[in-house]
Formats: sequence, C-alpha cells, structure tokens
Amino acid sequence: MTFGSGEIDPSQSLGGGSPARISTAPFNQVTFSRRELKRILDLYGRKVAAGEWRDYAIDFLKDRAVFSVFRRASEVPLYRIEKNPKLSRRQGAYSVISATGLIVRRGHELDRVLRAIDPLSLVAN
Repeated sequence: MTFGSGEIDPSQSLGGGSPARISTAPFNQVTFSRRELKRILDLYGRKVAAGEWRDYAIDFLKDRAVFSVFRRASEVPLYRIEKNPKLSRRQGAYSVISATGLIVRRGHELDRVLRAIDPLSLVAN
C-alpha cells in the first residue's frame, strides 16, 4: 500500500519505540488481594446472617486499603479492617480498628487479625 507524502502507516508506532504501556493499578493504590477480600467477605456474610452487621464500605487509598463495617449506614463504622504495606515489616500490614479508634489487633496474617472480631473463625475455616 502506498501513502502520499507526509502520510504514515497507521500500524506503525509513533516515536519509534515500543507501544505505550497502560497501568492496571490506577494511581498506585493499595488494594486487597482476591484471597484477602474473600476472607473478609466471608466474615462479613456470617455477621450479616447473624444480624450484627448491615453495611460495608471499601476505600483504596494511596497508603492503605480499608474495609469498614457498619451496623447502620448512617453511623460510624463498627470496625475498620486496614491493610497498610508500610507497616508489614514492623507490627504487620493488617489491623482491626474499633469505632473509638482503638487498635483491637495488628499482625502479619489476616486470618489471625480477624480472629479478634470473629472468634468462631477457627470453626468456620
């Protein structure tokens, strides 16, 4: 196929380099992995079935990911389950924080941290 003067083949990349890469993680946010989210949602489902929790919110921030659980949507969260990778070498990346801001439990493994609010998790898993 011939092109006139000044025209280029559209299949060729402009700039002569490799094609531009598209980032799959928007703005380098911290997120929960599929396994982590499954574990948290399993706990959430059991608590909803028991009538203790009714709503949740997920926030993916630059420095941490937060899963908040509510008794009612108009209230403050009962618990916040946070993942903060900056703390992974120190106290652990995972923490459970109560409505008053008290850190209920912090650790390196999500399952152990969630036992603070779900003592039946040993039986369920």
